[in-house]
Amino acid sequence: MNDALLQRLTEAHGVPGQEDAIRAIVREELKDLCTFETDYLGNLICLKKGKGAKKLMLAAHMDEIGFIVKHVDDKGFLRLNPLGGWDPRQMAAQRVFVHTETGPINGLLMMQAKPKHLLTPDQAGKAASMDEFFVDIGMSGETAKATVKLGDMVTMNRTYQTMGPLCTCKAMDNRVAVYVMIMAMKAAANHDVDVYGVATVQEEIGCRGAAASGWSVQPDVVVAIDVTLALDVPGAAEQDRITTLGEGTAIKIMDSSLICHPKVVAHFRALAEKHDIKHQMEILPAGGTDASGVQRLHGGVPAFTLSVPCRYVHTVNETIHRDDLDASVALLTKYIEDCHNGNYRYE
Repeated sequence: MNDALLQRLTEAHGVPGQEDAIRAIVREELKDLCTFETDYLGNLICLKKGKGAKKLMLAAHMDEIGFIVKHVDDKGFLRLNPLGGWDPRQMAAQRVFVHTETGPINGLLMMQAKPKHLLTPDQAGKAASMDEFFVDIGMSGETAKATVKLGDMVTMNRTYQTMGPLCTCKAMDNRVAVYVMIMAMKAAANHDVDVYGVATVQEEIGCRGAAASGWSVQPDVVVAIDVTLALDVPGAAEQDRITTLGEGTAIKIMDSSLICHPKVVAHFRALAEKHDIKHQMEILPAGGTDASGVQRLHGGVPAFTLSVPCRYVHTVNETIHRDDLDASVALLTKYIEDCHNGNYRYE
């Protein structure tokens, strides 16, 4: 496992529509392997030529959930518009970066509420809402308005750390998948298919980049790479775990956005068993991936998602197991090399 690369990817900042920093990392990592095209939406399409047997599209989204500034008040406090599925319970008392024209500045993400000491029992039990949050950047209203512009992105201030075999950071969703795509494209030795590794944009607000790039690539098969829920923690019933950290890469059967093509699912499972790659089968009741943005294009595209199990998704402490990450790279590599053997047509 390449910890340095995963750290660079997860500590980089990029909300939907502002993925420039991550796009630069992907281009740098694959510059000796691929030709590149960046479309008008911001997707980076990295082509590694094979023998032209098929077009295999890999889709890994670059964006992380975050915010943009929607208002700067006369006292210098910022109000936010969320980008992606934030849970307000996980937002309180966080440190953030406000990315201004002249560079990032520090801020505190706080909730407009009395201190705990002054709350009544009813007030203390009230659920938080997005409208109650603001960012304190320590500036007067005049200075803040001169420094911060509407639309400036706001991201979480958290760094990469390891805990035994576990790795945690903000934005594991979905930089861990960008990592898997990069490493598998590097590792795949001989492949008959042309591999279009697409670092997509704006997945967290509706898989918009995948739909646009899928239309232009016109793949014969698409494999999205993403995280999935690992609910192997206190408070989750056994039947609701989805996946378990350390039990291998996850072969998705379905989520709420797509039913993975059964023949592609079978292909991945057969390769995992043949090459003794640790894996688990995944059914996700809610949530979706870039595969859903491509599957209905051009009369239908065989679509599948390979998942990296992740605890605490859509928080600042998204956590994965390094063995699951290595298994994901290994299985995707084998699939790239064997994709040409897949027959996904229905009789």
